[in-house]
Amino acid sequence: MMKFRNVKSTFNKGVTIPSLIFIIGTCFISGVYPKSTEYILNIVKNFIFVNLNWVYVWSVTIFVIFLVYLMFSKYANIKLGSNDSKPEYSLFSWISMLFAAGMGIGLIYFSVAEPMQHYSSEVFADNHYINRAKQAQLYTFFHWGIHAWAIYGIVGLSLSYFAYRYRLPLSLRSCFYPLLKDKINGRWGNVIDIFALCCTFFGITTTLGFGVVQINSGLQVLGVIPENNFGYQIMIVVFLIALSVISATTGVNKGVKLLSNINVISVIVLLLFVLILGPTVYLIGSFTEGLGNYINNFFDLTFSTHVYEKNTLPWFYDWTILYWAWWISWSPYVGLFIARISKGRTIKEFILAVLILPTLFNFIWMSVFGNSAIWFDFNIAGGRLSELASNPDALMFRFLEYMPLSTISSAFVVLIIIIFFVTSADSGIFVMNSIATKNAAKSPKWQIAFWGMLLAVLSLLLLNVGGLKALQSMTLITALPFSIIILFFIVSLMKALIIDQKYYDRDFSASAIPWSGEFWKERLKRIVSFKDNSSVDHFIETTVKEGFLELQKEFAENGIEVKMNYGKNPTKIEIEIHHGLVNNFIYGIKNQKKTVSEYVMNEENLPDLDNSTTHYPKSYFGDGREGYDVQYFTKNELISDILKHYERFLEIISEEKNEMFISSNANQNKD
Repeated sequence: MMKFRNVKSTFNKGVTIPSLIFIIGTCFISGVYPKSTEYILNIVKNFIFVNLNWVYVWSVTIFVIFLVYLMFSKYANIKLGSNDSKPEYSLFSWISMLFAAGMGIGLIYFSVAEPMQHYSSEVFADNHYINRAKQAQLYTFFHWGIHAWAIYGIVGLSLSYFAYRYRLPLSLRSCFYPLLKDKINGRWGNVIDIFALCCTFFGITTTLGFGVVQINSGLQVLGVIPENNFGYQIMIVVFLIALSVISATTGVNKGVKLLSNINVISVIVLLLFVLILGPTVYLIGSFTEGLGNYINNFFDLTFSTHVYEKNTLPWFYDWTILYWAWWISWSPYVGLFIARISKGRTIKEFILAVLILPTLFNFIWMSVFGNSAIWFDFNIAGGRLSELASNPDALMFRFLEYMPLSTISSAFVVLIIIIFFVTSADSGIFVMNSIATKNAAKSPKWQIAFWGMLLAVLSLLLLNVGGLKALQSMTLITALPFSIIILFFIVSLMKALIIDQKYYDRDFSASAIPWSGEFWKERLKRIVSFKDNSSVDHFIETTVKEGFLELQKEFAENGIEVKMNYGKNPTKIEIEIHHGLVNNFIYGIKNQKKTVSEYVMNEENLPDLDNSTTHYPKSYFGDGREGYDVQYFTKNELISDILKHYERFLEIISEEKNEMFISSNANQNKD
């Protein structure tokens, strides 16, 4: 007992304990009374879908419009981090990870099933084969396209911005800072994180439960196991969750990144296999026409509520509204994970990558698999695939039986589903632990294992007693309040971006004195000469240092303590004024290297340059603003420049609206 008490934990009790009580309580009720719970929750879900579906339609529409606006706005080049921050991951690894977390198992599960279900639906039964095929592709594009990724994009962008730009914790509560200020650290913040943790757990549990069933079905088709039963499902879950925990404990930079890269390569191989060996010409043509059809109908689809087409309303609730609710319910998990891997990207880069690239890949994927299945069903299978539309667990594998090398391709699909299962689970485990610990820097490995075990036990419990559907309904119900929360994210983010833009555009006061023209001959010599490393170091050690020391002495006489900081490689000196409640004021000069163009090197009417590299002294600031070349400054001009920035600093910290940028948290969390 004493050993248990001494176990180190980074859990935040205010978030973890209420979340676990709600998660375990909900799963227990769903497991003990699955039919009753499902019945009650379905009544609530149906009421929401029928009477409040417009909330989902308008919310998702606003998400899309807002992201497109940001992409072309003056805020597009703002970085998710300090102005000089760099991305942590290559573009390929970044796209791979956000893609694997965002769609995962569903991409395999629905790639044949959804187009086939639309194609064989009674809603489109009166249409000709060609029209039914077009409608199936159009609505599949709609449900897996820009709208889905816009939901993830809003949450991920808000989290990235407030975590890396404002240096707040990577937590949903941080997205409310402009509205709630320091209240995010209290009860309100805990409520938001509890909600996010429960949504994440429920979403992952239900998805992984259905993923296990499909893996079991695939192994049965391959003859690896004799039947689809609970005993085999236990073995599958234990094996895959163990892999997920191992992957999660190695961290995002290793396990999650590696598996995501493998996953993307694997699905591309499978995609090319079906494209090349399937009805290739038909697939390329149908994708092209389908993309045009989607673009032409984009606004009609976006705003459509089917209010004038009562016969299609049930289909609308069961597909479009269910999808919007499902994506929204998954957005805390996916958004947090996307934010975790997106530091250093610009807003434009983030939106382009999250909104466009995965959408385009989804369209290609759904076209190749869905249209191939429809083509086979009409031309070869004689409708036998349509008859399996209600059995999505086996439909992918039955479709592959009409392809060459069906056994090998089916085995490859099972492998991809397994990897998707692990990448979804390990990133989910990582995110849940992050929420439960308020983004603690490092957590003990037993905590990672704990979330994995909880996922395994509860998903198997619900799978065995038929409680997964009840939990799925619960997940979809939580999407309604969370859609409102995301709308507040937009308000908060917009408020912050306006302040951000004004902050970095803030110029010096009118009293700032420009260069007077004194010592112009000396300045001319500096302008037309190129500096080497040693000459810039000398400038910093003499002119800059003398000016800083003189200013430090004068500040001391005015009762202000100033610290001098020195650095090597590159040589740099900075002056720092410490504060308790606001950011420290920092003004520094460093030796900066740059490459000179070949044209300048060969120019005869300029001084000779020995090599293509030159150096210059560059200013930098504590708030991450871009510095500039100060090689022409005299000692007094440097002092004047520092005072201009200090005056600007005092003006900014005196204004209440800039609280987010002047929080003393930045003093403890420097990049």
